[in-house]
Amino acid sequence: MNTKRRILAYLARRRSATGAELRSHLEVSRQALSVHMQSLVEAGKVVRSGTARAARYMLRGRAPAAAVVARALRTRGLDESRIWDEVATGLNLRRALRPNVEAISHYAFTEMLNNAIEHSHADRCSMRFRFDAGALSFEVRDPGIGVFHSIASKLGLDGEQAALVELLKGRTTTMREAHTGEGLFFTSRVADRFVLRSHRIQVEWSRIRNDVFVSNSRFLKGTHVHFTVQRNSRLRLEEVFGEFAPEEYDYQFQKTRVLVKLLRRDYVSRSEAKRLVANLEKFREVVIDFRDVKSVGQGFADEVFRVFSRHHPGVKITTENANPAVDAMIRHVRSE
Repeated sequence: MNTKRRILAYLARRRSATGAELRSHLEVSRQALSVHMQSLVEAGKVVRSGTARAARYMLRGRAPAAAVVARALRTRGLDESRIWDEVATGLNLRRALRPNVEAISHYAFTEMLNNAIEHSHADRCSMRFRFDAGALSFEVRDPGIGVFHSIASKLGLDGEQAALVELLKGRTTTMREAHTGEGLFFTSRVADRFVLRSHRIQVEWSRIRNDVFVSNSRFLKGTHVHFTVQRNSRLRLEEVFGEFAPEEYDYQFQKTRVLVKLLRRDYVSRSEAKRLVANLEKFREVVIDFRDVKSVGQGFADEVFRVFSRHHPGVKITTENANPAVDAMIRHVRSE
């Protein structure tokens, strides 16, 4: 029996258990248990209540009933801050949540509802809050034009997949006169789990796996977002803003991180490289993440690390998770 099954079997015999009790029973380290419990919590099989050493774990079916608030809304004249205040008051969130978690939830919800109000071209939307012993989650759904289609059509991009890549870079907006394009970028990074779905594209950010996953799904009209933050999260909004809008850049959103693996699987052509670096000149620092990328072609590397860098010397480009083969190709084109 694997460790996760042993955890579930142990909890099935008890109303709840502490981390110390689970470690003693399983004979595993604190770090190993933490990884397994985070995975079970994220999968919705286990609920965690309390914080730090006082945390207790229980099967979801044995947790106190979750509080749920769901509403259908008309977007015309809708004020996202007023809706948040109504929900926060009804669920007593300001007293029930840690200040940092309340701030994260407030920011994320108002940003996502505002997107539905101002960008969806829909006359209605819906929202649903779920608040239980372990986490706060919400969904915002609209039957509008779809986030990826909106970006692709208004920015003249080659399809919704290209719009996804642009969206992940940050500072991508179809209303530059009124919006900075920061909301979705930062919301995805303050969540423990964030899912954005529109038409046939689904993208998921996972804090526990520190990764982004893109998949195809059945067609969904409009846009659907799902946000979850654990009640015992210690993350603060300022930390995330500080990473991408640091003091050295006058607290402006001038740094981003790009995952190469979200492009096509053959990282050879210059066209793919041009797709990667498109609009990155609006940043002052770009981290290019090569996780899960086994190799890149000379043309791809040359376009990113020589041509783009020559044309935009004010943009600092650094790399992460490049294996020896990828690193060697990057050093080769830079030396030229």
